Amino acid sequence: MVLEVAILNIKPGKEREFERTFRKAEIIISSMAGYISHELKRCVESRSKYILLVNWRTIEDHEIGFRKLAQYQEWKNLLHHFYDPFPIVEHFEALDD
Repeated sequence: MVLEVAILNIKPGKEREFERTFRKAEIIISSMAGYISHELKRCVESRSKYILLVNWRTIEDHEIGFRKLAQYQEWKNLLHHFYDPFPIVEHFEALDD
């Protein structure tokens, strides 16, 4: 399993609109092959900052399976105009025991 982590800085004053729109967008991501789960959390100290955590079966499920599909364009159209600056997305995996 791979954890996608994105820090989302939302344009001030657009937080509630972003949250409402994300509820539509999460339907898209949750229907993708390889998707396991996700969480969106809002920062307590900086109310315009959110963290998006998405568990994928593999990194390819995210970077190829999701980002290369038409549904990604819909996701992008719904959400990308809220970000300032555009988020850095990183992937994490469990440590070997």
